[in-house]
Amino acid sequence: MPAAMSERLIVFTRFPEAGKTKTRLIPALGAKGAARLQRQMTEHIIATAAKVDNRPGLTIEVYHEGGNTDLMQEWLGPQFSYRPQEPGDLGRRMARAFEETFQGPKGAAVIVGSDIPEISANIIQQAFEGLQKTDLVLGPARDGGYYLIGMNNTIPAETYTRLFDDINWGTAQVLSQTLQTARESGLRFILLEPLGDVDRPVDLHIWQAVKKTAAKSSAAQKISIIIPALNEAATIDRTLSHLEGVDNLEVIVVDGGSIDETAALARSHEAKVIQSNPGKAIQMNTGAAAAAGEILVFLHADTLLPEGFSHQIVSALNQKGVAAGAFRLSIDSPAAGIRFIECMANLRSRFLRLPYGDQALFMKKSLFDEIGGFPEMQIMEDFILVGRLKRKGKIIIVPKAVATSPRRWLHLGIFKTWLINQLIVMAYYLGLPPERLTRIYRREAGKSGN
Repeated sequence: MPAAMSERLIVFTRFPEAGKTKTRLIPALGAKGAARLQRQMTEHIIATAAKVDNRPGLTIEVYHEGGNTDLMQEWLGPQFSYRPQEPGDLGRRMARAFEETFQGPKGAAVIVGSDIPEISANIIQQAFEGLQKTDLVLGPARDGGYYLIGMNNTIPAETYTRLFDDINWGTAQVLSQTLQTARESGLRFILLEPLGDVDRPVDLHIWQAVKKTAAKSSAAQKISIIIPALNEAATIDRTLSHLEGVDNLEVIVVDGGSIDETAALARSHEAKVIQSNPGKAIQMNTGAAAAAGEILVFLHADTLLPEGFSHQIVSALNQKGVAAGAFRLSIDSPAAGIRFIECMANLRSRFLRLPYGDQALFMKKSLFDEIGGFPEMQIMEDFILVGRLKRKGKIIIVPKAVATSPRRWLHLGIFKTWLINQLIVMAYYLGLPPERLTRIYRREAGKSGN
């Protein structure tokens, strides 16, 4: 296709709200399970779309039912455009999507659903390449429908809209009726390979097979969560519970010599427990050295990652020019002044791209090793690491927020803690050596010993 022609990949999906999505799977999976499957399959097709190569003009748009733009951005990220689907049957919604797309420059558009886990980047590539020499591309579904439809806007609107009229949607006649209309309209078409969709309990084996294959072939996208801990029995159980059920995830708890049940609790959640000398930087470097994942996430023992965090992390790091990232900060307390701390932290992260360690920093292991890991200091280790990362590329802030404990701010007082942090940062910029910074911090915070 000539370079001047635009290409749009449109993903049709639904916001994964329990009880309102994949309802035919609720008897087998339950309402929450069906919504979870919808979320996972949508994330899968979005990740697949991002792998389509050699199409520099390709844009990805998400047409959604349910939710709103803010919810969709929090879920799938801000790098896509989002539009609510039109009311009406599936045909009306797809016709309207093509109409909106073809109002722009000359080009081609392909619509795919989110419930075809077998679809590959190569199949999407074939669809766009096919539209260089034909009018219509269809991907047949094994149940008699189709999982993909692509057209270019050389077709008159009155012709292509006929493809969506008088179709018995949801039946085994959808593809045959569509092909009959295409022939009657004089449209040239090609068919891609047939695939199965996941719409009923009997179809779940398709998703399970795709998940199994993806787990074997995506070792490079394995995520290692590294949690430095010292006497965290009161918090780590909840933190680890939020990580259960996530595919392709390794959890490493680096214990700095706890005398409570921290290590035992971590093992009860099947986390890998490593013993280390105390000190967050030392512990995090120790965990990184033992990590098997290509992606590292440094998580505090009192911080909860948001739902869907693994997709958000992989999606962020796959963006061009991104070196590392973190999440927005949410502090789990109604105390007066906490919202001020959140606001200041999120403004700093958004405009200065300087997230701190309690925002779950993440990056590729190769880059972490390249910059030498965390400086093994008592304080400021996260601040200095982010500074090094900024010289390697962009720092992205994921719209979803981690939920962290307020204990650090409540221990000394919210504003006193905030002022101490600002004092330490100013002293660092004035060139004070790390040992002096540590003494200042201990004096102001009333600390002693290690």
